[in-house]
Amino acid sequence: MKLSMQIGYAGGFAESVAQVQALESVGMDIAYVAEAYGYDAVSLMGYLAAKTSTIQIASGILPIYTRTPTLLAMTAAGIDDLSEGRAILGLGASGPQVIEGFHGVSYDAPIGRTREIIQICRDVWKREAPVEHDGKYYQLPLPADKGTGLGKPLKIITHPRRSDIPIHVASLGPKNVQLTAELANGWLPILFHPERAASVWGEDLAIGAAKRDPALGEMDVIAGGMLAIGPESEVGAFREFSRSMVALYVGGMGARGKNFYNTLFTRYGYEAEAQEIQDLYLAGKKQEAAAAVPASFLEETSLCGEEGYVRERVAQFAEAGVTILNVSPVARTLDGQKEMIAKVKEMCS
Repeated sequence: MKLSMQIGYAGGFAESVAQVQALESVGMDIAYVAEAYGYDAVSLMGYLAAKTSTIQIASGILPIYTRTPTLLAMTAAGIDDLSEGRAILGLGASGPQVIEGFHGVSYDAPIGRTREIIQICRDVWKREAPVEHDGKYYQLPLPADKGTGLGKPLKIITHPRRSDIPIHVASLGPKNVQLTAELANGWLPILFHPERAASVWGEDLAIGAAKRDPALGEMDVIAGGMLAIGPESEVGAFREFSRSMVALYVGGMGARGKNFYNTLFTRYGYEAEAQEIQDLYLAGKKQEAAAAVPASFLEETSLCGEEGYVRERVAQFAEAGVTILNVSPVARTLDGQKEMIAKVKEMCS
C-alpha cells in the first residue's frame, strides 16, 4: 500500500506545507487538499507543487458544481505541469447545503454530471481534437439556442504534461460507487469501515468493475483514519478526536432523509445510532450527538494503539481492498509524526 494524508480546509497554509515537507521526507506518497467553503484547494496545491519534489498532490476534493468541466481539466493540467507530473484530480459532488447554500448553484444529477466531466477532462488532456461534447448536462460548444451561437470547438492551447492525469472520485451511494468503479482511477470513500465495507459496497464495486475499460488498470481505494502509535493509555484518547467529525457528518451534513453519511452509517448496521445522532444534532445538541457515536466505530475506523495492534489494523485495511492508506498522524511534534509515518510505511511495504 501507498500512504496518503489529508490537508484540511481551515487554513494554516504555511503549517500544512511544513508538515507535508516533513512527511514527504520519510515516504508519504500523496497529499489530498480539501475544499469546502473556506479557502480554495487549488491555491494550496500550487504552493505545494513549488515546495515539494516527490509527493503527489491531489485535490480532495473539488466539488463538481463549482467549476466548468473544462476549467477542472485546465486546473488539473496546470497543477500537473507545475508539479512535473504529480497531480491527481479528486472530484466529488459535495452536498446541497454547500452547493446551493454557498455557491447558489442547483444540486442536480451528480452521477450524470460526474460521468460527463470525467469524459470531458480526458478529452481535453488528450488534445487529439477541438473539444466537442453533446451530453445531457454539458454541451461544448454551447448550442446556438442557448447562447449567442458564436461558440466554436477549441483545443486547449497548452500541451498537458500527461494525457492521463489520475481522477479520484469521492462517492458513497450505490449508483455513484458503480460509476466510480467503472471510470475512475481511484475511489475516496469517507467513514470507511474495513470489516463492513464489502457488505455495503461489494456488489456495487463489482457492477462498476464489470464495465471498466481494462486500459484504466486497477482502481485504487483510498481509506484509513486517525493514526497514533503508543500505549493504549496514551493514544486511546486520540480516537476521540474523530468523534465530533463523525457526529457532524452523520448528524448534520444534510437534512433529514437527505444525508448520505447518515444513510451509510445505517447501512453499516448502526441504524438506531444513526437516528439518535441525527435527532440530537438537528436539535442543536452537538455534544450529545458526538457522545452517541459508538466507541466501537471509532476504534474500527482508526489506527491507534501499540505498534503490533496498528500493524494488524494496516493488514485489515489491506484485506478490505485499500491500496492507499489515508492517515491523519497524531503526535506531539513533527518529528514524532515523521517517526510514526516511517514505521507505517514499513508496515505497508
